[in-house]
Amino acid sequence: MKLVPRFFTFQQALELLPQVESVIRDAIAFKSEYQEAETAWQDFQRRVMMQGGVLVDHAQLLDRKNRREVSVQHLKEALEKIQEYGCLVKDLDVGLIDFPTLLHGEEVYLCWKLGETGISFWHGVHEGFRGRKPIDREFLDNHQGERPN
Repeated sequence: MKLVPRFFTFQQALELLPQVESVIRDAIAFKSEYQEAETAWQDFQRRVMMQGGVLVDHAQLLDRKNRREVSVQHLKEALEKIQEYGCLVKDLDVGLIDFPTLLHGEEVYLCWKLGETGISFWHGVHEGFRGRKPIDREFLDNHQGERPN
């Protein structure tokens, strides 16, 4: 599926934020589940190799493999949902999300991080998190949001 670039107004991004926050929380939990399942899977494989594979509990093997596959599938679906909203996941570990918008006709990002109470920052496409600037009156007066068709 090819995504069409979407540009948010500040208000649209704020209205979508509760859904995005819910999905990014789910994605972080699925990533954690996957990492735990992957570690358990690797530990199990190591034990089998050390024991020569003689005493393999096939039910346990299948359970660990399934846990890993299910959690990675849920993670993939959560990330796809955020992309379908038109948002960009910049750092899953901290829950960093960008909402594309336009400022003076140039693409910039409204920037939000899990734990922040709202969207209070923006940055240029090539600036990243360290280039975040506060959303002020000048920004609000000059950003256009969605590009006209």
